[in-house]
Amino acid sequence: MKSNQSIKFQNFAMTECKGSSRLYEFLSLKIAEDNEILELASNAPEGQPSSNLLFGAVHYLLLKGKDHHLRDFYPSISRNPRKVEESFFPFKEFCGQFSDEITTLLQEKLVQTNEVRRCSYLYPAFQYIYDVVRKPLALIEIGTSAGLQLLWDQYSYSYGTTEVYGNKDATLHITAEVRGDKTPNLQDYIPPVSTRIGIDLHPIDLKDDENELWLKALIWPEHHERRELFEKATEYVKANELRLIEGNGVELLSELSEEIPKEYAICVFHTHVANQMPSEVKTRLLEQISQIGSEREIFHLYNNIQDRDLHLDYYLDGKEYKNIVGKTEGHGRWFTWEL
Repeated sequence: MKSNQSIKFQNFAMTECKGSSRLYEFLSLKIAEDNEILELASNAPEGQPSSNLLFGAVHYLLLKGKDHHLRDFYPSISRNPRKVEESFFPFKEFCGQFSDEITTLLQEKLVQTNEVRRCSYLYPAFQYIYDVVRKPLALIEIGTSAGLQLLWDQYSYSYGTTEVYGNKDATLHITAEVRGDKTPNLQDYIPPVSTRIGIDLHPIDLKDDENELWLKALIWPEHHERRELFEKATEYVKANELRLIEGNGVELLSELSEEIPKEYAICVFHTHVANQMPSEVKTRLLEQISQIGSEREIFHLYNNIQDRDLHLDYYLDGKEYKNIVGKTEGHGRWFTWEL
């Protein structure tokens, strides 16, 4: 009978890596049959994806400069990477040689990928919100990680045409495909933002080079564009003052909302973090939104509570509105639009 760890790596290969990372797909299937590496991966904390953490830890050590021929298989490091099919034994050897350091990383680090490309669908959603409320937006992001998405209004965007939206002078340009019959009614203005608050159990300070390297290590080796977007977004975070709070976003939401003047519209948002919330926490979050909505307007943009779709719920004058924005690709490369 296969172990739980073995099944996790098999599922990771087939559901997440296939079509996205040949290296991680191949290695995951091999790791699923290797008891030594499965034992090493079991050092990941409960609730953390051991596959992502293991690959992140190995990638991190390689990016830090560990001298080992495993480097030759990583497109993020080698200009002409060797064949994926020859990578497993070097990978296993590396894991054995640096098992103590890998174990420490597995126990101390967290998977906190903050895909800045998800701003491709946040931008039109926030423009829609502003069209509804016509007030500056007070952003509260739950599970903010390093805060890359709190700066969605400072990037530029295009959606399959030559038209550019957002900050047209931005050094960070995000492209995405809008699939389906409907498209966002994008306007040539940037919604005003009054407040940027990010909450995370473990917020990441990108002014610390080690933190920046860890987030870069979580980006899969073949994903050159994701890495380039991350590096540019990092410069924006370093140049802006963001209020990043260590704590539980659900518990702090009511208190933070009271700090925000009523001339601003509260916008609570989170992408993909709710899949790590227990069901009772999800329920509590929706109750908090409803409670605040009985006293003032509040917008809630989210996915992974009822389903994987992007939702926009909001309260205006005490009345509740519920909308499905559309479906989204995990890294923000495409989305559909139903508003």
